Amino acid sequence: MSDPVKMTKFLEAAQDWRVVSDGAVAFFPTDSLAQSIRFVAALGDVPGLSDHQYGLDLRRDGVTVRVVTLGDDMMGLTQRDLELAEQISAVARDQGLKADPSVVQSILIVPGAPNRPEVMPFWRTVLGYIPRPDSPDEDLVDPHDRGPALWLEQMEEPRGDGLGAIHLAVWLPIEQAQARVDAALAAGGHLVRDDYAPAWWTLADAYGNEVDVATISHRD
Repeated sequence: MSDPVKMTKFLEAAQDWRVVSDGAVAFFPTDSLAQSIRFVAALGDVPGLSDHQYGLDLRRDGVTVRVVTLGDDMMGLTQRDLELAEQISAVARDQGLKADPSVVQSILIVPGAPNRPEVMPFWRTVLGYIPRPDSPDEDLVDPHDRGPALWLEQMEEPRGDGLGAIHLAVWLPIEQAQARVDAALAAGGHLVRDDYAPAWWTLADAYGNEVDVATISHRD
């Protein structure tokens, strides 16, 4: 494993990319499915990419690429991730593509329980997920890297009815978060807490269903 890289340093060096909950992500818009396919085919020639922890989402209007290092003792960004990100951006430029960081985001599902170990087997089984290697007592991930990750939150106490709770977290680039919060409030939401903003805001809909709007701010 190569040396870890702070998120702020990564973003300074790889300006096409944004860091969210599951790694560094870049979105490259395309004019057609054929152009998306050509770009992905060209990425096959990036040295070492096929041996690394990465993700590709190919659509008719663009390609999303993610790089991250996941090991037994960490999930984060390394010098190798930075090198790959720069090479991927170079391929995109050669293909005439320009990144659009404004649409980057990732989703995290957060079930809560007063006894986390008690519910972990249920969520692992019902979703077909596996423990994340560096935090197996808290996090579950899709072994095929298709669905959003789960972080099981340890609740200090159960809700008034004795049950658990579940909410979402939407991870965004730092520069996009405040506008998303404002738009959600204008769309009928209300603010539950902003004590830790801009790291995260907690919002809720009219019936109390909650979502965190989260960023990497103050997490380096």
